[in-house]
Amino acid sequence: MTRLSLCGFTALALIAAAPAFAAAPPAALTQQTYGEWGVDLAGRDPAVKAGDDFNRHANGRYLDGLKIPADRAGWGVAYVVVELSENQVHEILNDTAKTAAANPTTDAAKAAAFYAAFMDEARVDALGAAPLQAGLAKIRAADDRAKMAALMGQAATGFQSALFGVYIDADPKAPDRYAVNLVQAGLGLPDRDYYLTASFAEKKAKYQAYVAELLKMAGWADPDGSAKAVVDFETAVARDSWTRADRRDVEKTYNPMTVAELQRLAPGFAWTTFLASAELGTPAQVIVNENTAFPKLAAIYAQTPIATLQAWAAFHLVDNASAYLSKPFVDARFAFRSKELSGVEAQRDRWKRAVAALDGAMGEAVGQAYVSRYFPPASKASIDGLVNDLKVAMGQRIDRLAWMSPATKAEAKVKLGKFVTKIGYPDSWKDYSALTIRADDLYGDVERATAWDWRRQVARLGRPVDRTEWYMTPQTVNAYYNSVMNEIAFPAGILQAPYFNPTNDPAVNYGAIGAVIGHEITHGFDDEGRKTDGDGRLRNWWTDGDGRKFEAAAEILGKQYSAYEPVPGSKINGELTMGENIADLGGLLVALDAYHLSLKGRPAPVIDGLTGDQRFFLAFAQSWREKRRDEAIKQQLVSDPHSPAEFRVNGAVRNVQAWYDAFGVKPGDKLYLAPAERAEIW
Repeated sequence: MTRLSLCGFTALALIAAAPAFAAAPPAALTQQTYGEWGVDLAGRDPAVKAGDDFNRHANGRYLDGLKIPADRAGWGVAYVVVELSENQVHEILNDTAKTAAANPTTDAAKAAAFYAAFMDEARVDALGAAPLQAGLAKIRAADDRAKMAALMGQAATGFQSALFGVYIDADPKAPDRYAVNLVQAGLGLPDRDYYLTASFAEKKAKYQAYVAELLKMAGWADPDGSAKAVVDFETAVARDSWTRADRRDVEKTYNPMTVAELQRLAPGFAWTTFLASAELGTPAQVIVNENTAFPKLAAIYAQTPIATLQAWAAFHLVDNASAYLSKPFVDARFAFRSKELSGVEAQRDRWKRAVAALDGAMGEAVGQAYVSRYFPPASKASIDGLVNDLKVAMGQRIDRLAWMSPATKAEAKVKLGKFVTKIGYPDSWKDYSALTIRADDLYGDVERATAWDWRRQVARLGRPVDRTEWYMTPQTVNAYYNSVMNEIAFPAGILQAPYFNPTNDPAVNYGAIGAVIGHEITHGFDDEGRKTDGDGRLRNWWTDGDGRKFEAAAEILGKQYSAYEPVPGSKINGELTMGENIADLGGLLVALDAYHLSLKGRPAPVIDGLTGDQRFFLAFAQSWREKRRDEAIKQQLVSDPHSPAEFRVNGAVRNVQAWYDAFGVKPGDKLYLAPAERAEIW
């Protein structure tokens, strides 16, 4: 659970769940490009003034004709690129299957075997609930709280669950070493709001019915009564859990202590037993994230009947494993988690679910073939140049900031100068030689892959931090900033048209992928990223006055976003989305400056009657063209730090003077903000 700041395709990137190897991909392996130079002129709606709704002005006709596929929560540009990446991986797997038998121990052959196991639907269906029985037996045997704490420790290596999550990452105040982190967990709904707010009461009731359904399928006694007890338990946990907005605060969540101190803080839970079962022994130190919640959650655990804790564990075991079980389990999971919570109408093709599951289990096993086939050296070189341009532009913006003192500017420039950039793929690949994968054991494959990755992480404790590691696979359509590494990473999957095309007009590349790169750079200086220095260390390098000025400017942006209402009755949480909104605005400004620098003093050409700046802003807006189902948006608003796509466009541009100038936006236009009302941060 490394703390990453993403560009925002978190619901789209190849995430775990999937016709046989010989089946051809359903879509051509071609990148989507717009027009002759990179902007979809026909997709605009000229009848809508840019100053009234820039998203509609740039994308209105496209959106009017856009149909969300039955198997998706939304559709648009990002989804199209994700589907392209899925098809590309599928093609690699088809080819690998033909040679895997000759070299069965290679990583590529193991990936093919994992995929084959997922695709062997007949075998998975024949097994029914049999793969669950060993896990359920462990739960029935956990008949006291110490045994239950030990069972929860095993969540790190398989399908079991825990009230507290554990992960290993660089220590925010000593980023050259790894640390054990503990976080609140235990909830089965997307966010605590689903348990506590009236607007989600119906979803909570449907969740209880889902819990009962899975417990009945698992052969658990009194599934209906147990389900009510489970949901009541989770409601109590939700009530005492931190909000997502609070969990974003890297200072609040840094609470190092010894295990003995943790036991005194939260005495209702057997921490030593839990950590030992997680194969961690007794660490010298742990970092407790939501420290004020831990004693409350431990007390709830201590007061909850063991039968309820067992039912809770049984439900979550089945829920966690359901994507890899027979059709009744898969269908039940889909009906609640996809249809009920996100409005999705149809299950995704099994091969697509297989590709997603493989990416989560051992994605780098196909990543090397992916970049060899689909990411030419010329693309890497072009992106390197774009990134350098954006870093220069960011440095110049820092120099020009009127509100920041020279002392803080100097520190900001040092941090920027230490940024590490990762493009396309890792320099060294994960070695899966110790991982056993069988083409006839899907459940076991997923469980073993989980355990393999956890043990890989545990083995790093006490060793120097591996700064070459990637936290996304090359085929992922996303990007990230990692604060403790002070690094930005752009997998090959996102470096495709329409985000990036070497033949596009430069204004388009800077407006699309340039804004994504600028977004990740700005994450190093958003409301949380600004709290770490150039070495990734959690340290306040700001003068007190500059810190207050930053917070005042951020508050202006937060109030703007908190007023937006994507669906009736559901508004954006400006506090939860603060970092992403700052990154969207900063990324747009940095990318625009970088585009201007690329012109080297020459005037931008006019193409199809559009100036360079107009093309830049249109490309930015078209990179976010998307429709989502209302249920999916409601879930996003409480569980995702990214604003819905429409507001990532309109919410950013209305704070940029160059956009006003490019499209003649005037007072009286709906998006117009007086200069004093605009957020000026980076």
